[in-house]
Amino acid sequence: MKKLVLAALFLSTCSILTFAQAMKQADKAPSASASIKQLEKEWVDAAKANDMDKLGQILADDWAGIGPDGEKMNKQAYLDMYKSGKSKVESIDLGSMDVKIIGTVAIVQGTDKEKSTYEGKDSSGKYSWMDVFAKRDGKWVAVRSQTAKAK
Repeated sequence: MKKLVLAALFLSTCSILTFAQAMKQADKAPSASASIKQLEKEWVDAAKANDMDKLGQILADDWAGIGPDGEKMNKQAYLDMYKSGKSKVESIDLGSMDVKIIGTVAIVQGTDKEKSTYEGKDSSGKYSWMDVFAKRDGKWVAVRSQTAKAK
């Protein structure tokens, strides 16, 4: 009986230590929501810097978006828009972002205020947008986006 009590006590102690270690590791890892918000910031920085490599990493190959003019575009068209200079961003100030995680999908709703041009015309203003990210091969990538200019 004494051995059984000692074995149960030992197993309980091991379980508590394992749980505590897992909680400590979880505290160190950024939350999915924080990771997504960071990706949104990196996306803005890449657009400002005209960094095609970074934009290409953030967008999934099957990414599709709808711009404020209602036009649909794929990843290549989006990258070409920046690469050609058709779209230029001088500054973007991100507003609040609301992230909803559903399994391996993250939906982000946010706003920004930007100073930009599109086809040589001022496109500055306040925008509302939604991005959808999917976790693929352990990495979050944007798969869908929609943007609207706020009035």
